[in-house]
Amino acid sequence: MSEMPWEVSTKQYPAVAASGDFDVAVIGGGITGLTAAYLLKRAGKRVAVVERGKIGSAETGHTTAHLTCVTDLRFKELVQKFGDDTARLVWLAGQTAVDAIESIVDEHQIECEFKRVIGYVHASLESGKDETDDLRAECDLINKSGFQADFYASIPGIGQPGYGVPEQALFHPLKYLAGLAEFIHGDGCAIFEDSNVDSIEDDPPVVVVGEHALRCERVVVATHVPLQGKAGFVSASLFQTKLAPYSTYAVSAKLPSGTIPVGSYWDTSDPYYYLRVEQGVGFDRAIFGGADHKTGQVSDTDECFRKITDVLLELAPLAEITNRWSGQVIETHDGLPFIGEMAKNQFAATGYAGNGMTFGTLAAMMAADWVAGRENPWEPLFDIDRKPIPHGMWEYVKENFDYPFYFVKDFFTPKSKIDLGSVAAGEGKIIKMDGKSCACSRDADGNLNIVSATCTHMGCLVRWNSAETTWDCPCHGSRFKSTGEVIAGPAETPLAQIESPTHQPA
Repeated sequence: MSEMPWEVSTKQYPAVAASGDFDVAVIGGGITGLTAAYLLKRAGKRVAVVERGKIGSAETGHTTAHLTCVTDLRFKELVQKFGDDTARLVWLAGQTAVDAIESIVDEHQIECEFKRVIGYVHASLESGKDETDDLRAECDLINKSGFQADFYASIPGIGQPGYGVPEQALFHPLKYLAGLAEFIHGDGCAIFEDSNVDSIEDDPPVVVVGEHALRCERVVVATHVPLQGKAGFVSASLFQTKLAPYSTYAVSAKLPSGTIPVGSYWDTSDPYYYLRVEQGVGFDRAIFGGADHKTGQVSDTDECFRKITDVLLELAPLAEITNRWSGQVIETHDGLPFIGEMAKNQFAATGYAGNGMTFGTLAAMMAADWVAGRENPWEPLFDIDRKPIPHGMWEYVKENFDYPFYFVKDFFTPKSKIDLGSVAAGEGKIIKMDGKSCACSRDADGNLNIVSATCTHMGCLVRWNSAETTWDCPCHGSRFKSTGEVIAGPAETPLAQIESPTHQPA
């Protein structure tokens, strides 16, 4: 028995029925692919999403949908294996992804049951070992590293020592994807379902679906395990050797209200057990899972379901099992995902382990940066051909975190529609025109100036400085005249001039 854990009625999209031209082709209609397409469309790109089945029908639809910075590698393991800087960067990546999802949900009012919760890490449900000191030490390490965690001698509803990390989240993944899809499809962009990609031609990039060719400039491969283009066959084949697929098992259940507090839970077993609890009407809903193993290496998979059911019933004897299913996660050789350029004009992302929703979202943000030619602060950390992160990287990123903070904020903040008449003398506003963010200002005589709002240094949006009547970049401090000329670097190129659609006096 293998069922989809999430029920939702989604809009149907057509299959590829003709060749076409796009700026970017995204292969895969899960969290990574649809988020990437969403960001790229917002950036003015013509995007085609090609999904073999239905939107969210693959691993995104089988996830337990924890939104968290807490990773499969516990924080102390990240520190021991990679050092303080990398551990902090990995958790910061998760935080950034959760914030981005919340921003999208808020902007488009997507009804996907998004809720901030506490994420708890607690002692093993089966070992019986006293892990109090170890978990308290890890909690202290997290706090010393600049994140927040609270120690519990006994976590409510679980009865084990552990720590809680606030501001994690839960949501309904398919309702979220349905909201993204509604925004993506149309206006030069398209979502194609029931369309199997036969091959990826590399130079020039072409995605081949049956007899049809989707011509594009860039390809984002957002499938569970990346497909490979012909020119990149050898390197892509070697890449596959760094990946290991694991099967994981889950059951859903009804719980008497208040049995276990709403939240996310992970224990320290190996493989670990995971639990999400959310409030329902008259009862609470729980999803419990674990019993992971390398795919294809266990014959009696029913025993895996029996194991997790027994553990859940020991934890919550009145739980009523309603469904069960299995999914698959991809592990990497070092425990961190691979996100980056895999071959010429091809971007790939995989190896999310148990953090598919957050790493998938971050990968989409990185893909959007890659298409735009922007640097991304997580690029060296998750690069497919990555090297060890140099000492001091955290201090560098923290000191320069204005870039990812403001860039993400700008991406998810809606801009004013065209209303040039609202720009008064001595005032500046960011206004959306023909899909582009424009910096519009008027001088004291009422003359209108329109330039690109995108800083020529690294792509952040500039801000109006009313005292100096300049456009200033919040990321790295570049400053421009109201007419676009550079006043101070690091930018060296002026803001591009944009022609006014119509003359609109103040």
